[in-house]
Amino acid sequence: MNKTYDLKLREVDQRRGSVCERICITIQGAVQGVGFRPFVYRLAHDLGVTGWVNNSPQGVTIEAEASPDVLRAFVTALREQKPPHAQINHLSVLNLPPHGSRDFEIHPSDHAGTKSAVILPDYAVCADCLRELFDPNDRRYLYPFINCTHCGPRYSIITGLPYDRPATTMASFEMCEDCRAEYENPLNRRFHAQPIACPKCGPQLTLWDTNRQALAVRHAALLLAAGAIRQGKIVALKGLGGFQLLCDAANPQAVMRLRQRKNRAHKPFALMFPRLEQIQQVCEICPLETGWLTASEAPIVLLRKKLISRDDPIAPDNAYLGVMLPYTPLHHLLMRELDFPIVATSGNISGEPICIDNQQALTKLHDIADLWLIHDRPITRPIDDSVVQVVNDDITVLRRARGFPLNCGTINEINVLAVGGQQKNTIALSNGVLSQHIGDMDSVETETAFKNTIQDLQTLYDFQPHVIACDLHPDYHTTRCAEAIGLPIMKVQHHYAHVLACMAENQLKPPVLGVAWDGTGYGTDGTIWGGEFLLVEEHGFRRVGHLRPFYLPGGEQAVREPRRSALGLLYALYGDAAFEHEHIQTMFNGSELSLMQTMLKKRINSPLTTSAGRLFDAIAALLGICPFASFEGQAAIALEAAAVQSSTDECYPYLITEITDEQWGTGHMLETKPMVSSLLEDRSAITDIALKFHNTLANMIVDMARSIAVKKVALTGGCFQNRTLLSILSSVGFHPYHHRLIPPNDGGLSVGQIIAVEMGGRNVSRSSGQNS
Repeated sequence: MNKTYDLKLREVDQRRGSVCERICITIQGAVQGVGFRPFVYRLAHDLGVTGWVNNSPQGVTIEAEASPDVLRAFVTALREQKPPHAQINHLSVLNLPPHGSRDFEIHPSDHAGTKSAVILPDYAVCADCLRELFDPNDRRYLYPFINCTHCGPRYSIITGLPYDRPATTMASFEMCEDCRAEYENPLNRRFHAQPIACPKCGPQLTLWDTNRQALAVRHAALLLAAGAIRQGKIVALKGLGGFQLLCDAANPQAVMRLRQRKNRAHKPFALMFPRLEQIQQVCEICPLETGWLTASEAPIVLLRKKLISRDDPIAPDNAYLGVMLPYTPLHHLLMRELDFPIVATSGNISGEPICIDNQQALTKLHDIADLWLIHDRPITRPIDDSVVQVVNDDITVLRRARGFPLNCGTINEINVLAVGGQQKNTIALSNGVLSQHIGDMDSVETETAFKNTIQDLQTLYDFQPHVIACDLHPDYHTTRCAEAIGLPIMKVQHHYAHVLACMAENQLKPPVLGVAWDGTGYGTDGTIWGGEFLLVEEHGFRRVGHLRPFYLPGGEQAVREPRRSALGLLYALYGDAAFEHEHIQTMFNGSELSLMQTMLKKRINSPLTTSAGRLFDAIAALLGICPFASFEGQAAIALEAAAVQSSTDECYPYLITEITDEQWGTGHMLETKPMVSSLLEDRSAITDIALKFHNTLANMIVDMARSIAVKKVALTGGCFQNRTLLSILSSVGFHPYHHRLIPPNDGGLSVGQIIAVEMGGRNVSRSSGQNS
């Protein structure tokens, strides 16, 4: 029960005057866990307003009584002076008869009604808590779980709505008298800070060895872990949303051991730096990037490296480095001890979700880590670090997870659950909820995390779907799960969902030309799309253009071997002459080439594709940059790394041809043969050829958009994570709509699927579900 705080009645009577009105204010948005109720209390106290405030499953409810002028000032101040992390999505006012109340109270939370309150994300430690953390006179000195209403865990510890301590994993930690006094004082910044704790009553650190033996506890555990990192050891640290694997970034032996143990041969690692100045020594950084590094979201920010090298142990063949600053008190304490950059990568077996449980981490990471720095505050769900980049002075979120709210602003009157795609999976609910990044559906563990997230969000919001939206691809795990639920299903074409997600974020109405370029998406004709120009109309889309199709010998195997995309591209362009080409001869031995020849001539597991992503792969392989790939996007990343080292503005020739399709009618095709022929004959430096290829793609997009002549153009799909391609488009005066807070990759598909159900129309496949 919350304590009642009486106002000075005489002051109230003087401020209220003779005429009194009473209103009920309902506020929806991010208003729980941000200090909103104490803000309302203080504001009411200052203005002489009486009444009450409480949390509800929808947000915050206020009954306020005062003179009309004071009430108007009160409502205005609610909007304009709200706490830093608060977000008001909707505010409604209803007139009530006056009660003659003479105080302002904070009422207990109301648990009735539909659950729609925005669940806040975990935020980086605030400046006030950081100051206290390093103040020897503060009772939370060096305490790694310090927090307040402006910072600390939220989504990673919540178990129910409304957001109160009993509905968090802190429920088992009984507050000491000092914490209780802060928690119950509306004038304290820790008033109803649900994770509030201190060294007396809160979670504590322990350092385990591989046998689960406690080597040290509390601050001594942290000091011992820091010493192990200095010695080249790998430490598994339990962070905010799960475990991280840490090692000394300047110790090549330690980094190589981590790569070998984690089976992560080339994929870049993220680095955590103690201070911003150290990042500036190795990366180019603009003010907007600095702002994101120091923001409360505290994401990994991709920065342009000052030195690009194939031999870089952290991010080989990559123009960019993923960096972050310490964002939890625990990280700040550790980095103060180390004062050098460390690798901070996801604490998981490659392809699985990050570990969140202590015992699970010891088991799963037994062959990777040397020590485990754990704590006893439970984590309810895995939440990765978010990843962002800045392009053309604007932000793009590439992985939406820790620090970003679950709300995406997309509302559909029908209760729809959208299950996303196979890679970079997220799910969405039609009440405006977009889940955290879940991962690639390539392991049983990730499939389990996917199902858990669906159940988790449905439970948190009491959400019962009436329709399931999924991808058109019949073999996606998410599609099979949708079919097994037993509700009506709407299958949405992959690239259509991409375009709709971008339209939703930019609040675009049809007609819109969507340029959807990515690696793989199942087309309505059964082929693999990925270089698409889709005209979105009122009730669906038309495929009005695409790249020239080519073959993928081995299907999915071509994703792991870009050399196969190279051969399939040349075979589509030149026929049998492709097998004699010098570039192909150097990438395949005789028996391999004979097998490829049989597959392509007999069309055995050699699907056609228009994929721009596979075109990037093919060119990277032909240039000798990346014939084999150990992770998705490796070839395109390496090709861009070469391109950024050139300054040429030249491009290759290409054609836009008119085609007729049985399903779509008249359209356009980007003929790539002139470009590929010129590229193969080019004897320029590899870096120049790589940039000419990027220049050509940019020109293709601009010319195709002008040919189709639709005013609004939206860029979407994984290929538009390529900063060089986007920068070239901007430099030629082409300014289309693009993604910002919803990822352009498959992490945004679920949002587009929600919109597709609302729009309906000819491009949504309906079925009843196998169990209905």
